[in-house]
Amino acid sequence: MLEFLQRIFGKDSLKSSKSVAQERLRLVLMHDRLDLSPQVLEELRCDLMDVIKDYMEIDENKMEINLEQDNKCVALVANIPVVKMKRLPSH
Repeated sequence: MLEFLQRIFGKDSLKSSKSVAQERLRLVLMHDRLDLSPQVLEELRCDLMDVIKDYMEIDENKMEINLEQDNKCVALVANIPVVKMKRLPSH
């Protein structure tokens, strides 16, 4: 979980401290509006990963899940690198 939070709130040498602070505030406000704690977001990430792993091999270390806001709509955006598809039994 710490690694996930570090990716969200991590330092990027190219970003100014102002833009980092704005991004952190944006995430905090979205979490407050949605009543979604970082623990719940991490549980969601784990659940998504478990379901997806039934169908394909993924690079879990590069998986990113974020909340993005556009006007009054909040979207769950996932970037999940697929290593390869798994063969599923025919029905």
